[in-house]
Amino acid sequence: MRLCGPCLVVLAGLFAQTATAAETVPLPQPRPETSAPDKSAPDAAKPDAGAGTPDTGKPETATPDAGAPDPSRFGGSPHIDKPIQNTLPQPATMTPPSADTINPDRFGAKQPDAAYGAFQRGLYKTAYNLAMERAKNGDPAAETLVAEILSRGLGVPLNPAEAAKWYALAAEQGVPEAQFQYALMLLDGRYVKKDEKGAFALMQASAEAGNRLAQFNFAQLLVQQDPGDAGLAKAAVYYERAAATGLADAQYAMAQLYANGAGGKPHDDAQARMLLAQAARQNYDTAQIDLATWMIEGRGGGRDLKSGFAWMKRAAQGGNVAAQNRLAKLYMGGIGTDPDLILAGAWYIVARRAGLIDPRMDDFLQGLDDDQTKQALQKANRLP
Repeated sequence: MRLCGPCLVVLAGLFAQTATAAETVPLPQPRPETSAPDKSAPDAAKPDAGAGTPDTGKPETATPDAGAPDPSRFGGSPHIDKPIQNTLPQPATMTPPSADTINPDRFGAKQPDAAYGAFQRGLYKTAYNLAMERAKNGDPAAETLVAEILSRGLGVPLNPAEAAKWYALAAEQGVPEAQFQYALMLLDGRYVKKDEKGAFALMQASAEAGNRLAQFNFAQLLVQQDPGDAGLAKAAVYYERAAATGLADAQYAMAQLYANGAGGKPHDDAQARMLLAQAARQNYDTAQIDLATWMIEGRGGGRDLKSGFAWMKRAAQGGNVAAQNRLAKLYMGGIGTDPDLILAGAWYIVARRAGLIDPRMDDFLQGLDDDQTKQALQKANRLP
């Protein structure tokens, strides 16, 4: 398990992860929140598809009276004027204003943020210049935007040290995103003086404010502080909050808690499998490997060899070396697919080139004849 964010801080492993070989669990930069569900996911990842369907009934809405307006609503009394014989041109002020000139403050809305608008359109230099003017006057949102642009080198030279200064100013004013980012910098200690105590306080503040990455990372800090079950129980509160927002890292962490009956959670393989499926759909490769294994073994639900094979293949195609080796074994044994010694050899060659050595698969590869070995090498060269 690791810390999420631009400045990654690797913590001690939370659980014994059997899904990967010797490599650490890759931490995908958490995926975009607005991404649509991945429709390419194997059908078998539907164990948690039983969520309630939304109410399709139309909400009741008040509709305006279709009759003529009552003049008394505007302070006048009903009367009838004689028609004007010589009509005059309407004054210019009666021309309806364009949408661009309407002041949203009249309707309780905030003025559009030109800096963030430019940032969203990819006009980073413009966004930086606009935000800097407000940041110098102490605007916390502008300070955060300036820090974000500097920390990523978007349209301006990369300058993490300068970004840290702006994150610090915004964090002091209570901006959760700035608190989270500056906490990571304090933990990292490369661009600011390392301060674990200060980082802990800022991470907690950001987590309590609802920042889901801060919630996951604060849980990690709690486990680092107390690796025992008491620490896991404290961390579970924040893992669960982050998992509820759809954060794959947190969903996987909660799956581990349920799978092991740890952190105050009961042993519940069905719940763990559902959480694995949720994380797997977001391309969290370690969850994909575990889900595949559980489906093949029938853990936490019914056995589904074909879907288990499909999830393992997806993780392997994504570059997970452990999955590539396991997929080779599935091809070798014909589990969830037709036996294919050539593809078995090819996937193991891919994994071996990445540094994974499996004595059993080495023996298998040695047992192929020259023609099979040649075909396996050719296929391996074309695999991702």
